[in-house]
Amino acid sequence: MAESAKKVARQAEERLDQVAENVREKFDRVTRGTFSDTVKDGRFADRNARRANRGQAEPKRGDQGGSQR
Repeated sequence: MAESAKKVARQAEERLDQVAENVREKFDRVTRGTFSDTVKDGRFADRNARRANRGQAEPKRGDQGGSQR
């Protein structure tokens, strides 16, 4: 009886290990193709470049001339 219980426990552990490995692989597959690829492809670079250019293009009030207070 003890041997059969050990065998069942070993089989259950092997199945759980396989399930855990499958979950890890699927999670990696899902996360790999989304945000990291978007960042690497430079999708957010345009948005940041526009902000940076806008900030550089707008002159500061002190540089515009006129009377100083």
